[in-house]
Amino acid sequence: MNLSDINWDLNQSGLWPFPIKLAAVVLLSVLTSIGVVYYDTLEQLDALDLAEKKEIDLKQSFETKQKKAVNLQDYKDQLTQIEAELEEMIRQMPTEEEVASLLVDISQTGLASGLEFKLFKPSPPVRKDFYSELPISIQVEGKYEELGLFVSGLASLPRIVTVHDVNIAPKAKDSKDAKGAEMVMSATVKTYNEGGESASDTGPKKKRGKANDTK
Repeated sequence: MNLSDINWDLNQSGLWPFPIKLAAVVLLSVLTSIGVVYYDTLEQLDALDLAEKKEIDLKQSFETKQKKAVNLQDYKDQLTQIEAELEEMIRQMPTEEEVASLLVDISQTGLASGLEFKLFKPSPPVRKDFYSELPISIQVEGKYEELGLFVSGLASLPRIVTVHDVNIAPKAKDSKDAKGAEMVMSATVKTYNEGGESASDTGPKKKRGKANDTK
């Protein structure tokens, strides 16, 4: 078969030899398949890939939510417990009327422990989210065990009292006797008042008055 003798006019394709017709059909089929893959199938594959990734994300989200749903009652129980503990702590906060007597309790606790107050200075309340922080700067002198009794006594008060920024040092003249030496402790004692604005307006006046009494 001489290819030069073939009339390659497409209108005369019906007269082409059978092998040429078969080759033309195969070539046309291949080109059509390539076109379909390039213009349609690749786009669908990309969409399928995105859908598979989204499916994975949705499964992970479902598993996370399912775990939360399974433990929902535990979370509710924990929340109830936290709310009960918070309510108990709020009940331990002194009211405005109780702040003055609490200051007296703090100073009396120190005196009962055998300490001598060198400083008892309430500072203005510090406003927090739902309560006011009432700091008191103190400086006391006494033996080490008396300081321990004082801190322990503060912890046993019926209202919340915390001790911060503690600094303990021996008095210079007694530093040679470590066990029987007089110690000086500087610290900030804090109590807490529910609310804030009303405590901020009236609390400092009450506290300053008691501070002068203690001195």
